[in-house]
Amino acid sequence: MLKHIAGVLSPAARGRGGVKVAHNKNTENCKIIRMPAPEKVVLPMQQHIGAPCTPTVKVGDTVKVGQVIGDSDKFISAPIHSSISGKVTAIADTVLANGRQAPAVTIESDGEMALFEGIEVPVVNNADDFRKAVRDSGLVGLGGAGFPSHVKFALSPDKPIDTIVVNAAECEPHITVDYRECLDNTLYIIRSLMIIKEYLNIPHAVIAVEDNKPAAIEKLQKVADEVGDGSIKVMALKSRYPQGAEKMIVYSATGRKIPLGKLPADVGVIVMNVTSTAFIGRYLETGKPLVSRSLTVDGSAIIKPQNVRVPIGTNLNELIDFCGGFKPDLDKVIAGGPMMGTALVNTNVPIIKSYNAVLAFSKGTIPEKPDNNCIRCGRCSQVCPMGLMPTNIMRSVKVRDFDGLKQSNVIACMQCGTCAYACPAGRPLVQYLVLAKDMLREEGAK
Repeated sequence: MLKHIAGVLSPAARGRGGVKVAHNKNTENCKIIRMPAPEKVVLPMQQHIGAPCTPTVKVGDTVKVGQVIGDSDKFISAPIHSSISGKVTAIADTVLANGRQAPAVTIESDGEMALFEGIEVPVVNNADDFRKAVRDSGLVGLGGAGFPSHVKFALSPDKPIDTIVVNAAECEPHITVDYRECLDNTLYIIRSLMIIKEYLNIPHAVIAVEDNKPAAIEKLQKVADEVGDGSIKVMALKSRYPQGAEKMIVYSATGRKIPLGKLPADVGVIVMNVTSTAFIGRYLETGKPLVSRSLTVDGSAIIKPQNVRVPIGTNLNELIDFCGGFKPDLDKVIAGGPMMGTALVNTNVPIIKSYNAVLAFSKGTIPEKPDNNCIRCGRCSQVCPMGLMPTNIMRSVKVRDFDGLKQSNVIACMQCGTCAYACPAGRPLVQYLVLAKDMLREEGAK
């Protein structure tokens, strides 16, 4: 049972594992600044979990802001829209931040940023209209996962949903764009929640925020009380990484455990990122699809850390230049957060929908742990929120013990990095866990 304290829901002590990380929310007081449109964008056709899109334009075509340039007939997919107006100059493979290649549409700007004439405010009268509108918007999870949002709203009669949990935890260090969304676009968040609840017939909503963000909690609760119907509650979560992970936040907010291999819908819950939630409210008012997103640019090697609104497809180097550039002692660049982000070997990559941060660190900022022998301390198991035994999994990988890997439940690993963070021996545990899952998939395919 959730206990109501001073207008804010506070969960009982739940869950296990996790680590206390330095917050380093250096840009929490930086309002989001809109970056000028670049001269060129490169829009990969793979910007989400699921089926990639196929280009719907050809070289030489003239396009405008908000025009569909890539789509798929697969259910788990989302259309891609032009973020600038101009001419399509190339359709060719490009390299993404994770090193993989994907087809991409290159558009050179005409300097006008003209809106596509076909943009209209969607007409929504029922649940089907609502789901279609969300798909047409191109929305995917803006918290980093990149899962097509309309798929979450495709409810099944045998899996009734009674609660929507809005994830505003933002538990990774440095990232503050969700926090700014809570402060600067609070009304859109609450309005959007009311719309989702109405069309999908979901009775309860919880906005879950870590308790190290009191200003966001206060503002959200104030607006919810003013314009809500009493069914939207704000919950202060214990500040502990990875509190914002899907399984963790569902358990903290509702007390429900998501079984292995299941989704939040299997326990009657939908989870939405707070920035994604606010976007739905804006889209239903304006009809303008997802063509830009906000990112935190921070770290000891960034000259001017700030939160920036960027047209999707902008080259990462141009974003860094807008923030003053790198300091001379640059050591590491990460797309995403420091715990789960992707370390880049090349910054000549396009920004895609799922990026919520770009972090750059100077030499000596990130301590290097030498890879020593395991000292059997058990800390990796103690902090694992899924109760796994990472050292056992690592040994099974090394000897290719597939039976051991199957029994280890490694497929439940969310790659949060808590095991490696806590390991005093500096073991590369996350890499072994990822390799273990890949090995099981390959074995299953055989």
